Amino acid sequence: MSTKTEKIDRLAELTAQTETSSGSSLWVEAFRRLRASKMAVIGACIIAAFVVIAVIGPWIAPHSPIAQTWRGDVLPNQNVFVGPRGGNWLGLDHLGRDEFSRMLEGARQTLLVGVVSTALGFAVGAAVGVAAGAASTLGGRAGRRFDSVVMRFIDMMLAIPSLLLAVSVAAVLGQSLTTVMIAVGVVQIPIFARLLRGSMLAQGGSEYVLASRALGVRKRRIVLGHIVPNSLSPVIVQATLSLATAIIEAAALSYLGLGNPDASVPEWGVMLAQAQSYFDAAPSLAVYPAVAIIITALGFTLLGEAMREALDPKLRG
Repeated sequence: MSTKTEKIDRLAELTAQTETSSGSSLWVEAFRRLRASKMAVIGACIIAAFVVIAVIGPWIAPHSPIAQTWRGDVLPNQNVFVGPRGGNWLGLDHLGRDEFSRMLEGARQTLLVGVVSTALGFAVGAAVGVAAGAASTLGGRAGRRFDSVVMRFIDMMLAIPSLLLAVSVAAVLGQSLTTVMIAVGVVQIPIFARLLRGSMLAQGGSEYVLASRALGVRKRRIVLGHIVPNSLSPVIVQATLSLATAIIEAAALSYLGLGNPDASVPEWGVMLAQAQSYFDAAPSLAVYPAVAIIITALGFTLLGEAMREALDPKLRG
């Protein structure tokens, strides 16, 4: 847990540096470095391709992803499967459904789960982080006590392995796609909360905050109008990294049977779980979704790490 919190706190410290030595804004300099980073370009290209496929996939799919059109061509009990052929570019699954069409539709489901769960974690985590950060920065002794209590609870959540926490939440809520989104979102809450709170503390001692207080500006306006907007830089970076984690954890929950109860709906984690029973006879059915999950998560990770390095002067060399 200490390593995880150290990384979060280090990322939060970046907001204290609002200006570079050249006088340009931190984000302008970071964007310049991102354009020159091969890692960032590769990650952005992977993400762009994934989003495009997820959005237009159902319209370019050559066949219905749920129709068992070629059911008679496969005999899973006898290990008879159909590989790539003219009408089915990636072959057929164990129920005679077009694997290529299911992969395209699965991209949309994966994107939906990743974005919704990350948005949920961000919304709740940001609310908790703002409350704790504002209390500690401008709330006096009582505020610091409130911040201490909240952060001890957040640290307890961070101490639990993320996948174990997600499985626990999903097991309590029951099997559904909504459950997966909530479970993965809950895992993201303490990360965003601690990160935004740390960013606000880094901004709390800034000259503009001291000047605003001296001028008698209301505390709520200082927090919402000045401190929070200036504390979002590392949170945006973390959101990119969290999308990669969300995709992997959502696939893991679906693989464990905690996802959508309708197995006919294509989702890469479900497809991977279904292919496990036929791995010896048709390993490609597991390879396709596994590779898709790995490449997509890699894209978000590469871009997120490149953004973090572009913002962190210690990593810029």
